[in-house]
Amino acid sequence: MARLAARFAGRFSAETVQAVLADSYGRLAETATVTAYLPVLAERFTAERLEALAHVRAPRGARKLPRVLFVCSRNAGRSQLAAALLRHRAGDRVTVSCAGTRPAARIEPYVAQVLIEAGAAPTAAYPKPLADEVVAAADVVITMGCGDACPVLLGKTYLDWPVPDPADAPIAVVRRIRDDINTRITALLDRLPSTSTPVPPASAS
Repeated sequence: MARLAARFAGRFSAETVQAVLADSYGRLAETATVTAYLPVLAERFTAERLEALAHVRAPRGARKLPRVLFVCSRNAGRSQLAAALLRHRAGDRVTVSCAGTRPAARIEPYVAQVLIEAGAAPTAAYPKPLADEVVAAADVVITMGCGDACPVLLGKTYLDWPVPDPADAPIAVVRRIRDDINTRITALLDRLPSTSTPVPPASAS
């Protein structure tokens, strides 16, 4: 709590930070199977939500990076792959988030491996639920198999990527899913501002 309060001092009151932290902890606890990591993950989730809220509240005309949100059902495979690949290729030119409508307890086992093969290892990724602040802050929302549960807000660009779910799939299938997503990210980068020098897709097998 102290780290979050110091980080967001001047932007949010300590009471607001505490309320979002408590809510984040409770929502992550609903699907957690190992509670030892909950305090750290709740802090990270809270920071993401507060940064998104600050983005929404920023005055018009303020320079803002484009924000992309990937949403699938479990936030354990497709959306994690897409978020990690876009972060790798766009660097600090895009703010990337991902979430699930029914988040799983853990990331699919082959996701990290196929990302490492592509040079885009996830950084302490974890499944998390959709947060209103993150949806509101997004410029582009990319849905990946979450159906009617995916959020729809006015003023957003919505894309639906019909990508298979890698849950329980062999690694060869997960690699094909990764490559499919990477191809779609190439097209996405062409339409986003501030991404003039993206990293090209790595050749991985």
